[in-house]
Amino acid sequence: MFNILIIGSNGQLGSEIKELSKNYDYNFFFTDRTNLDITSKDSIKSFCEINSINTIINCAAYTAVDNAETDELNADLTNRKAVKKLALVSQELNIKLIHISTDYVFDGKNFKAYCEEFQTSPKTVYGKTKLDGENEMININPKNSIIIRTSWVYSFYGNNFVKTMLRLGKEKETLGVIFDQVGTPTYAAHLAKLILDILPQIKNDKVEIYNYSNEGVLSWYDFAKEIMKMAKLNCKINPIETFQYPTPAKRPHFSLLNKAKIKKEFNIEIPYWKDGLDDCLKRLGERK
Repeated sequence: MFNILIIGSNGQLGSEIKELSKNYDYNFFFTDRTNLDITSKDSIKSFCEINSINTIINCAAYTAVDNAETDELNADLTNRKAVKKLALVSQELNIKLIHISTDYVFDGKNFKAYCEEFQTSPKTVYGKTKLDGENEMININPKNSIIIRTSWVYSFYGNNFVKTMLRLGKEKETLGVIFDQVGTPTYAAHLAKLILDILPQIKNDKVEIYNYSNEGVLSWYDFAKEIMKMAKLNCKINPIETFQYPTPAKRPHFSLLNKAKIKKEFNIEIPYWKDGLDDCLKRLGERK
């Protein structure tokens, strides 16, 4: 029996796991910062021992990409130090650890999809602290543990690009959206199901890294166009370049992830990005 500790259970991915949990014969323990301090190794270890935890899914992260540029201390606390403590407890108590990372560990200058072993070179504080967290986990090397890198996450829950576009699409007649940043959205419900489905198959001596997003290739402009189309909103989407929408943190121009490894090793099929968007809009009551 899996006794699973979900960390960051109120975020997009954690919330989707919570919704799916009723479909699985696992015991779930959902926590957030109010009932478990992941910056304290003693707190993590005590919780795991009391509840006989044998699996941890870490959905917690400092994800405010622009804020991280001036708040490196807190980004590092959640994205590196907490991951190190989770990995140490996992190693000591023989716990399976699934940790969620990001496409931001790459520099976004590639012209072909990033494989797991490609050279990392983060260009933001967020990406650097997430890579540092990966490296802490790899160095500690808890058995039967994996890192999943993902991109462009959205969900029925929380704040995300899809919800922002729906809101602006109702308020504005035209909207400029960046067309020169290319990647693939990840529907958090699909990622949540993937994680829960592969849990029994995760058996490895060294920490493995896997990429996961939905299938397909598009820009933020293409994504916004499809949101308006599916929701039947009359807002006109105009393509703009990255320099026309400056942000404190530099976004990767290319963050397409190669998912061949996770598909082969766990024998899975990954849904197309439009299928994820269709489902999300239906749940939001916005699919027309």
